[in-house]
Amino acid sequence: MITPRFSCSQTDKSVIITIYCPSVRASDVEINVDETLFSVHINPYFLRLNFPHPLVEDDASSAVYNPSTGYLTVTLTKETHGLEFKDLDLLAKLLAPRPSKNTQPQPVIEVLDSTETPQDSADDDLAARTQELTLEQREILEGAENDWQLPQKIPEPLPPLQTTAERRYGFLDMHSGYFRHVEHTENEVNELGTDAETCPPQERRERRLKHEEEKWNEEYYMADYADDEYIRELIAWPNPHVTSTEEFQYTEKENLVMLRLPRKEYLATAEQTHNLYLTLSTLLFAYAYETRTTQHDPTPESAWTISSLTPAFSALDPPPYAPSAASEPSDFSEAELAATFTASYRRSLAFPLYRSFALAEACRADVAALLARGKRIVARCLLEMKDILDHHDVYYVYSKVWVDDFCVWTLAFASDDVLSRLADKVKNLRIEKSMIGWDLEELEALAREDMERTPDSDDESEDEIERMLPAPL
Repeated sequence: MITPRFSCSQTDKSVIITIYCPSVRASDVEINVDETLFSVHINPYFLRLNFPHPLVEDDASSAVYNPSTGYLTVTLTKETHGLEFKDLDLLAKLLAPRPSKNTQPQPVIEVLDSTETPQDSADDDLAARTQELTLEQREILEGAENDWQLPQKIPEPLPPLQTTAERRYGFLDMHSGYFRHVEHTENEVNELGTDAETCPPQERRERRLKHEEEKWNEEYYMADYADDEYIRELIAWPNPHVTSTEEFQYTEKENLVMLRLPRKEYLATAEQTHNLYLTLSTLLFAYAYETRTTQHDPTPESAWTISSLTPAFSALDPPPYAPSAASEPSDFSEAELAATFTASYRRSLAFPLYRSFALAEACRADVAALLARGKRIVARCLLEMKDILDHHDVYYVYSKVWVDDFCVWTLAFASDDVLSRLADKVKNLRIEKSMIGWDLEELEALAREDMERTPDSDDESEDEIERMLPAPL
C-alpha cells in the first residue's frame, strides 16, 4: 500500500482532509471513522490518521473527488463544535499509531497505619519456649506446623540474559547490526572500530574519553584563540531559525520526508524519556555548530562534522553522563546538563576545523533558542540533519539508528512545555573552562602573553624603515 500525500485543516465545526490520489475510481473509496481514528482506502493508497479528538460522520460530512486534480477532499464533523484540533500540521504525529490502552497495574491497597496485636499469656509462653529450642528442634517444630513441607523462598531476580555477543544501540537501544561490516567502510568517526556491535556501554564511554584526549591539541587551540577574527564573525552570525519572525509552515519537501518516516509507538519509561531530551540537546549542539560554521550552507564535510560532534554517533554513547535522581522527564538538574554539554564542548574543541570555547558557548545559546521555539522548529532542524546524513555514503547509518526515530518522537511525543523548561535550563547554564579538563585558562593566558611579546610588522617605526632603505648615492 502507498501512503498518499495529504494535508489537514479545520473550521469551527469540521476537519478537512485533502488527499492526493490521482488516477483512481471514486466509487472504490472506503472511508471509516472510529472516534479519533480515521482511515481511507482506495487502491493502491491507504491512509490512517489519529486525531486528538473524536470525529463523527453525519449529514454535514462529505467526500468529494476531483479527477482533474487528483485530490480527494474529506470533510468530517467535530463531535464537539468549536474545539480546536492542535498539531494538524504535524503529519508524523497524525500518522503515529494510537497509544496502547494497556497500562501497568498499580497497587490498589495502601497501608496507612499498622499496629501490633497484643498476644495473650499462652502465646507469650509458647514464644519463650520456642526461643529455648535448639536449631534442629525449631526446624522440626516449623516442619510440623507447615505439614512437613520444605521451606521455599522466592529466588532473587537474575540479570538480563545475554544470548548474543551483540549489544544494542541507537534510539532507545532499538537497533543492531548496522556496524557488522564497518571495517569495510570509510567511517572515519567510528571510535569503536570493529567492536561497535559488541562493545558494552561502559567501554564505549571509556573509549570515547580516551579518543578525545588523544585528539586534543593545545597548539591548535592556542592558534585559534590568538587568530580569532573569522571565529568572531561566525559567532556574530544570526541563526535564521532563531531570528525568523515569519509564520511557521513546513515546506512541501519537509512534508514528503515526514510521510516516509517510520511509524512507531515508543513505549519509553520516564527515565528513558528524560534521557531522550538530554540526547536531543547533544544533537542540536552538533547541528548548531555545523549551521553556524557553514552559515546554513552545508558542505561535503557537514555530515562528518555532525557525526564527530555527537557522542551518540561516534561512540554510540548517549547521555546521561552524570547520575540523575529525576522522577519526571522534565526534571533537569544543573549537574547532568553541565555533564551533557561538557561532552559536546570537549568534542567541539578536539575535532572540527574551528576550535573555540566562545564558539561553543554560542552553539549552546543556539540550542537554548531552538528548544524555546518548540518542537516544530526542533523537528525542522532534525529534518535538515537527516537530509545531510542521508546524502552521505557512510554516515547515513546514523540517520537510520538515531535521527529518523528522533524526528518521529519529537513530532508525535515530545512536549513543548518540557522543551521550554529545558531551554530555560540550558540558557542559564554556566559551563566553566575548568570543567573541560584541558587547562584552557592557562593556555589562553600563554597565548595572550605570546601576542603581547610578538611585535606587529605594521607597527614598525619610521626610523627602522629608513634604515632599511639603501643609502643615497
